[in-house]
Amino acid sequence: MEALRLLLPVEWIAPMWLGLQILLILVVAFLLQRVVSRCMSRLGKRYPLPQELLMPLRGALRWLIMGSALIAVLERLGVSATVLWTALSGFVAVAAVAFFAMWSVLSNLLCAVLIYTVGPFRLGDVVELVDTTDKPGVKGRVIAINLLFTTLIELPEASGALVQVPNSQFFQKSVRRWRGTDGLPLVSESKISTE
Repeated sequence: MEALRLLLPVEWIAPMWLGLQILLILVVAFLLQRVVSRCMSRLGKRYPLPQELLMPLRGALRWLIMGSALIAVLERLGVSATVLWTALSGFVAVAAVAFFAMWSVLSNLLCAVLIYTVGPFRLGDVVELVDTTDKPGVKGRVIAINLLFTTLIELPEASGALVQVPNSQFFQKSVRRWRGTDGLPLVSESKISTE
């Protein structure tokens, strides 16, 4: 240490020592991650564990080790671990509340994508959402599909009203479908836009 002081100016020693500590933390974390990964591989070979179980477990352990190393590095740089955990837990809480609040909208968007790609019905088909066997559900001709709702026109004897059904309902209930014309009037675009 005394020889190092003679070679380097005094103001360089503290930053170099800090850099060496950070480098040591990162190397230890990398080596620990490699050891854990090899242990997981050996465990998978010794016991017949499926890859579908080992891959997420290996990834979770890697993120845990690297996250701990990041916190240790930030602590060496002077950032309090308490402040980091408080900020992280606050962010996770806000994200969870936002996700919960947006769940119905996100569900309808995902179901719209599934309706477009899987095609359980298409424009012009007659569909009926079946609640239970003794109670009739919504029935009508599909006249529009957008990202949140599917618009149906009810049967003429059921007032012929336009009904907007959330897309997620088509994946939560049983659906009856009739292709093409079956006696229900086709609706022109001009009638839809005037209502």
